[in-house]
Amino acid sequence: MRKRRIYTPSLKFKIVIEAIEKKDMAIVARRYGVGASLLTKWKQTLMDMGHMVFETKPNKEIERLKGQVTRLEQMIGQREVELSLLKNFTDFYAYPNTS
Repeated sequence: MRKRRIYTPSLKFKIVIEAIEKKDMAIVARRYGVGASLLTKWKQTLMDMGHMVFETKPNKEIERLKGQVTRLEQMIGQREVELSLLKNFTDFYAYPNTS
């Protein structure tokens, strides 16, 4: 069985740019030992998602941090409920029922 090659994102980018510049996908694909259909797929991905390079990264970072804050707030809320329940149980069992 033949082992699949793994291409780094930077190598994929380099290969696709070279294919676009030379305007001959087949030659570039043969040079790097990549299937023409795979190279076409990489090119289409670059065309579809290339605009993301120009998106502002601080916005992505802010969204990531907001998500993390939300998760942490949920964890704190859960811990507060657990702590309250534990306090109620310890109070119940700490004092003998004198009826």
